[in-house]
Amino acid sequence: MEIIVIIGVIALLAIFFVAQYNRLIRLNISVDEAWAQIEVQLKRRADLIPNLVETVKGYAKHEQSTFDAVVTARAKATTATTVADVAAADGMLTQALRGLLAVAEAYPDLKASTNFLALQEELSTTENKVAFSRQFYNDNVRSLNTAVKTVPTNFFAGFAKVSEREFYEVEDPQDRNAPKVTF
Repeated sequence: MEIIVIIGVIALLAIFFVAQYNRLIRLNISVDEAWAQIEVQLKRRADLIPNLVETVKGYAKHEQSTFDAVVTARAKATTATTVADVAAADGMLTQALRGLLAVAEAYPDLKASTNFLALQEELSTTENKVAFSRQFYNDNVRSLNTAVKTVPTNFFAGFAKVSEREFYEVEDPQDRNAPKVTF
């Protein structure tokens, strides 16, 4: 009878161990998947930018510094590898695109161009997908980090070779300030 109890306890411990290990592995894979989605959306945005720049260039030839800023930011965004570097490059690219779209506002013919409107709509849709991907990634990182830091899964994190992950944060000073509304 004692042997059956001992075997039962060992079996329960083994099941518990496997369940915790598998949970950490699933969470880690979810974070990797979420990161891949961010990269897909950032690549999509980077692929749209040359078309947008060329379209605007045709109307606003004297705005070269704006175009250069967009091209430079895009280059940095496509070569960044770590979460912090990608987030910084993403923020820089967002700022450059705002400048480009501000230039476009000054040219009524450009705003009426169907090519520009289609590119602007595609970029807007992509920006929404990027924002969703960032949120999805951070949700998965939160779940993983919580599991890595809390009992009982924190005992299995080292064995599963799973550690905390870095959140995706874009530092954008403009987003932190409330917009001024005047009438």
